[in-house]
Amino acid sequence: MNDFDFFVGTWNVHNRLLAERLAGSDEWEEFPGRSTAHRPFDGAASFDEITFPTKGFSGLTLRLFDPVTEEWSIYWANSKYGRLEQPPVVGRFDGDRGEFYADDQHEGRPVRCRFIWTVIDKDRCRWEQAFSEDGEVTWETNWTMDFTRA
Repeated sequence: MNDFDFFVGTWNVHNRLLAERLAGSDEWEEFPGRSTAHRPFDGAASFDEITFPTKGFSGLTLRLFDPVTEEWSIYWANSKYGRLEQPPVVGRFDGDRGEFYADDQHEGRPVRCRFIWTVIDKDRCRWEQAFSEDGEVTWETNWTMDFTRA
């Protein structure tokens, strides 16, 4: 249940965001971020706030561990909309890699959403988001965040 303990603290974030999702785009926008993460409930929860100074908004991620299923539910909100996005992605870690999935929508189209968390070392980690429209046969990564401890 302490899977996100590695993430506690403040991080500099290098973002890469695909210009158009599920449109065959290979154009990426890059921008900075800064994240501060905490671990309440003795590690059974995790949350962080990330600011995007060049974008004019912030985000908040809430992660909750279910001790019965031994899975995490990850929720996202941003300051532009002021609500938790639904549904959460759900999954678990296996070693230094966590995979989390949800059925979601992108611009009204059903997609399978995947988050991958990779712990590189105590001062570096990576998050990525991908969508699949074909039942997880293929994935399009559309956002990556490379974290370096501040």
